[in-house]
Amino acid sequence: MTTQRRDLSRRRLLFGGAALSAGALLVGCTSNEQTPTVAQTKDAATGGNSEPGKKVTIGFSAPAADHGWIAAITNNAKAQAGAYADVELKSVEAGADAAAQRAALSTLLSQKPDVIVLLPHDGKELNAFGLEAMKAGIPVVNLDRAFPDARAYRLQIKGDNYGMGVAAATYIAEQLKAKGVSNPIIGEIAGMDELELTQERSKGFADTLSSYGLKVANRRAARFTADSGQQEATGLFQALPKIDALWNHDDDQGIGVLAAVNQANRKEFFMVGGAGSKKAMEDIQADNTVLKATVTYSPSMASSAISLARLIGQDRGMSDLVELQVPKEIVLASETITKENASSYLKLGF
Repeated sequence: MTTQRRDLSRRRLLFGGAALSAGALLVGCTSNEQTPTVAQTKDAATGGNSEPGKKVTIGFSAPAADHGWIAAITNNAKAQAGAYADVELKSVEAGADAAAQRAALSTLLSQKPDVIVLLPHDGKELNAFGLEAMKAGIPVVNLDRAFPDARAYRLQIKGDNYGMGVAAATYIAEQLKAKGVSNPIIGEIAGMDELELTQERSKGFADTLSSYGLKVANRRAARFTADSGQQEATGLFQALPKIDALWNHDDDQGIGVLAAVNQANRKEFFMVGGAGSKKAMEDIQADNTVLKATVTYSPSMASSAISLARLIGQDRGMSDLVELQVPKEIVLASETITKENASSYLKLGF
């Protein structure tokens, strides 16, 4: 099956727990209605796992699209499900918070789908639902925001959040070293601090900077939106009269960060983004802003989640692997996109 075959070398697989993402600029924020690129989903080709099998009903829930990455998650999931004649997708609205999503999921559970693919508002708060569904015999594919209890999911697929921080810090440290900058001033604009994924990203960033003898001078937490990115960047610029490098965790909120850069006329530093939006890649290619790189956390994981949920529902494994079942966990590697390689990754931008 083509979705499972692609880029296995870029993933860590785990079997049973063993180790195997101001004005005119704000208008440029990624569209919540953007159609997935061909590279973000895979057609059901002939041969292997792509051959039609047992009809599978997949329940799906993800938070409402308040920024481009989340929108791409839902769009990719729906597009991937539509590629299979043997898949029916039942989506439920996630509501405004974990409690609302929990209520919607209870309704979905009563409909007894074969598999549920779930990107929770908060993995810890929705962990109990995962346990309930698994106990009821309905496998759960936990997408992105992780359940802390491995019993709450059949498969967990997510980006390497710690690895994002490692990749961003490595790029920044090496660039500063090449420029001969001593005692650099480094800023960080994180995402939602209450999410474990944000904490993991910041830890990877801090740990790797420390290995170079560097540290973050000022850290702010935004909300993955352009408006919050602009607000937090403005505060950071006021706190730091001079900056050498900045890591912004999320390319959607990076639209606002770049707006703040222009508003404050701060061009003395370089910036690294996060996730890999199409807009960010285009800016990196054009090389006319402070944004010089971004580290990937691709929403294509939703397409893979649907494809793998289909296999789980059909009691099939991945055709490129010897094992008879789909792995327990998949972590997508975070890769660094620069001007030199942006053209290769642009097709994956959301």
